[in-house]
Amino acid sequence: MKVTLVSKMLPLRIQNNCFAIMNLTVAICGLDCEKCDAFIATKNDDQALREKTAKLWSELNNAPILPEHINCDGCRMNGRKTVFCDRLCPIRQCALNKGYETCGVCPEKDTCSIVSAIWQRNPKAKENLKG
Repeated sequence: MKVTLVSKMLPLRIQNNCFAIMNLTVAICGLDCEKCDAFIATKNDDQALREKTAKLWSELNNAPILPEHINCDGCRMNGRKTVFCDRLCPIRQCALNKGYETCGVCPEKDTCSIVSAIWQRNPKAKENLKG
């Protein structure tokens, strides 16, 4: 019998001689991808939720976002991402350009004007990055 283990957890890096473990569905900024409607719609193949999310995001961003744009497997997971998360998110682009897995390891995180807006509105996101 062949057993395959699949996990959303992986060692983030060694810190203070210990591994810091983080769920891969925690985004680079610390938001929980599993609570995002795009992630949920993708995971459940929920066309109604895609349509609802596209409509809301179109209104919030004053941009044409279609239901077929609402597919995402998570910010740090291999696979599909929304156009914003993949190419336009300044937080994700900053971390990738600096070679950081998340904002949590960036030495500038406490003074960063890019991620601070997320953390002010959602303090749990910063906590999620503490491993």
